Amino acid sequence: MRRAIAEAVVGDDVLGDDPTVIELERRCAELAGKASALYVPSGTMGNQLAVNALTTPGDEVLLERQSHIFLYEQAGIAANSGCLAQVVDAERGVLAAEALVAAFRPATDDHVARLSLVCAENTHNRASGAIVPLATMQALAAAARERNVRVHLDGARLWHATVATGVPIAAWAACADTVMMCFSKGLGAPVGSILVGDEPVIRAARRTRKRWGGAMRQVGILAAACLHALDHHVDRLAEDHARAKRLAAGMRVPGVAVGDPDTNIVIATLPAKLDQGRVLAGTEAKGVRLWPFGPGRIRAICHLDVDDAGVERAIAVWREVVGA
Repeated sequence: MRRAIAEAVVGDDVLGDDPTVIELERRCAELAGKASALYVPSGTMGNQLAVNALTTPGDEVLLERQSHIFLYEQAGIAANSGCLAQVVDAERGVLAAEALVAAFRPATDDHVARLSLVCAENTHNRASGAIVPLATMQALAAAARERNVRVHLDGARLWHATVATGVPIAAWAACADTVMMCFSKGLGAPVGSILVGDEPVIRAARRTRKRWGGAMRQVGILAAACLHALDHHVDRLAEDHARAKRLAAGMRVPGVAVGDPDTNIVIATLPAKLDQGRVLAGTEAKGVRLWPFGPGRIRAICHLDVDDAGVERAIAVWREVVGA
């Protein structure tokens, strides 16, 4: 990947002539079955650009309560796009068509915000990397289109869903007007995400990206890393999924609840008697870094820098610290 960065052919993406960025955007649009794509610095920017392009100020956006867009993007839909968030609870982050139907209010009622956009997340971060089934996504899309509601898919980890299920990216993307996919998580690139959609929407997002400071110059050096990741780091995600299952099994000690991961995220829930801070400090002191994920919850992620030996070491350290 570093060699690809060093050898990248670059132009000026602000002027639209960086050949490596052009190639990355072309490949991703084709992969998703969409007309156009836009390379952005982060998944958060990709999500926020999609909301901005698909709504007008004063609109309502339907979100799952534990979604990344709602929890981890600093109320961006309000601050950046002037939209109101309506949040609903959903089991394992799966936003179903029924939730949209229940939330929808006729546009003829001048007292209420107009629900114009629903955002789904696949795989779902806080639901331990859960895969939202394709049939559920299709039903949500059908219910949205019947009501003239647009759909955005936060597909930061959509690569994981497609590798785990065999369902191609284009099938997931067909359920949404826009899709954001991230290169700097499971695919291991240092920077960047992609937003795909119809040409007018991506054109609007490109213009807003400039206003928000996200347009970059010789960014082909970063796009080259993303192209390398597409060529070399997608199929190997299956290794991360297998290691996550092994890690989850090894972290199940008396009193600690650990779900069975769909993909590469493992979440452990500690009993009240165990102090989360002490557990995290104890594992980090022994070279295993985990992440606090809410009261009593700890997240571990398998990725391309963690091999089988690393998983076994993490299990051994976890059992030693939790046992102590």
